[in-house]
Amino acid sequence: MDYLNNIIGIIGWIALGAAIVLYIKARKAKIENQIRERELEERNPKVVVIGGGTGQSVFLRGLKYYTNNITAVVTVADDGGGSGVLREDLGMLPPGDIRNCLLALANIEPTMNEVMQYRFEEGGLKGQSFGNLFLAAMTGLYGNFETAVSKLGEIFAITGKVYPVTLEDVNLVAELENGKVVEGESAIPKVCKSDKTNIKRLRLDHPNIKPLKEVIYAINNADIIVMGPGSLYTSVIPNLLVDGVVDAIKNSDAPKVYVGNVMTQPGETENYNLFDHANAIIDHAGENILDYVIANKEILQEDVFMRYNKDGAEQVLLDNHQKKSFDKLGIKVIEADLIEIKNNYIRHDAKGVSKVIMQIVSEERNM
Repeated sequence: MDYLNNIIGIIGWIALGAAIVLYIKARKAKIENQIRERELEERNPKVVVIGGGTGQSVFLRGLKYYTNNITAVVTVADDGGGSGVLREDLGMLPPGDIRNCLLALANIEPTMNEVMQYRFEEGGLKGQSFGNLFLAAMTGLYGNFETAVSKLGEIFAITGKVYPVTLEDVNLVAELENGKVVEGESAIPKVCKSDKTNIKRLRLDHPNIKPLKEVIYAINNADIIVMGPGSLYTSVIPNLLVDGVVDAIKNSDAPKVYVGNVMTQPGETENYNLFDHANAIIDHAGENILDYVIANKEILQEDVFMRYNKDGAEQVLLDNHQKKSFDKLGIKVIEADLIEIKNNYIRHDAKGVSKVIMQIVSEERNM
């Protein structure tokens, strides 16, 4: 019996030793995994991009080379063009901006991308893009716009996620400085141009619009929150009018960044400087909504500038007076050469903007 007890004791000590070794190995593996996860997170910060329109999708095309943790939050107030037709005919959310963001983040063959962007030139489908119709078909198949967007994201193997800011049917309403009230995203700039007046304030056509819960979750967990680039009043600010979005942004510890426009937009931001753009966001969302503003400092060549200036557009540039105004609000301004000209169109240099965003993340982490 003593011999058996001794054997059992020895086995017990061996088992205890083995357990200690296994525990140490498991602990070491856990620490190594945590280090790898931190390194991966540092290389791939969680970036939330809030906006819509061409500016947002152009930026996303560059951003995906710097991180795979991207969440695009897209306005759904568009009521013009092919999106507006599908919205009216099928009662679905406007697909255009969502489609462009999905394609910007997609990992598909160039030919497939061209097919999705193809616009019909004749017949009843004239002006419609195949991508819009594809998204409409997916919505009909799954009976839900959110699911359709998610499934299309899987098909395109997108880098990140794309969400509509809300699933509710909403329209923009603008109070103009001349006292007029205009409803409809596409109508607002037209009336501003014809009446030679500016937008005083925006609102949605009915209150208590609920955000998609995934949008709030993404904002709560972001390493950086980016507003823009894009049309100030019809792409960026509409997202901030949805209940809970501004509160989530303000409550986040992540730096909040506005990417300033390169040019003013006739019918929306005529005669606006960079501070005017940022101040419009503050007017609609309240203070403490911005920590940084990214400003382009590159001067356009005369021939390029004149093509835009004929339509009433001006460059959005920074001066010392604006810098002092930003400083009073505690907003840091980062200037860089951020213009790219492609097919005679001025747009942001997506990789240049992305580098600035990554720089902000790095500096904030080291503070």
